[in-house]
Amino acid sequence: MEGSILQYQFVVRGLLGALFASITAGLAGTYIVSRRMVFLSGGITHASFGGIGIGYFAGINPVIGAAVFGVLSALGVEYLSVRQKIREDSAIGILWAFGMAAGIIFIYLTPGYTPNLMGYLFGSILTVTKADIIALGVMAVILILYFGMFYRTILYISYDEIYARTYSTYVNLFKYVTTSLIALTIVLNIRMAGVVLVISLLTIPPNIAMIFTKRYHNIVIWSIVTGFLGTATGYVISYFAGIPVGATIIFTLVILWILTKTGYRILNGVYFKKIHV
Repeated sequence: MEGSILQYQFVVRGLLGALFASITAGLAGTYIVSRRMVFLSGGITHASFGGIGIGYFAGINPVIGAAVFGVLSALGVEYLSVRQKIREDSAIGILWAFGMAAGIIFIYLTPGYTPNLMGYLFGSILTVTKADIIALGVMAVILILYFGMFYRTILYISYDEIYARTYSTYVNLFKYVTTSLIALTIVLNIRMAGVVLVISLLTIPPNIAMIFTKRYHNIVIWSIVTGFLGTATGYVISYFAGIPVGATIIFTLVILWILTKTGYRILNGVYFKKIHV
């Protein structure tokens, strides 16, 4: 219709990206928050910057470089913490610093024009391409199938790994595969929120969902819903206000979390008083 922002192709692509980002972040984010792996995912996010730098230096798509580097970093953390007896937080810190340093060095060594890194650091949903949408859509389908087929095993690993080992003999394999899928999810969402902010896209919606429910599958569903609500709202606000999209999306999600938390406490307090009157 006349005057609608939906008449612009880049807006439609952005909203589709927001939908697929919400699905992938909701599934991966619930696992991250349940297993208390927020610091790990932050390490993967920043380590993947090394792949972006190598991609620019090698003349390939930086997202491909980030995907390879991110998956190797995720597997490296699991290997170092389990096989080499290095504390997980130390392994994450090492790979985090190495990835960022490698990215900066390779970008500096790249001949010719220095690329604008703002889109990768803080997100640029306005510039998502058809290829980005397809990649996120495929990732969403893969995660839905994976979490659907192995839901019970993933649930046990998320809450009680010791019990999970009595249920399945392939817990380590599941951990490696799931961590790799999370790394790919993080990398593909970098275009949405950027290296600096993407971790918030994975952690805020599950925390909003956990205000209302503690059941794993409900957390996933509500994470997707609240993630899309916050992402789409932030996208529209940034469009009309002319401010950075990635930061606006995260800011909107944080405000949504604060309002939800506050509203839930107020309603609970009112209900509790009514019961005891």
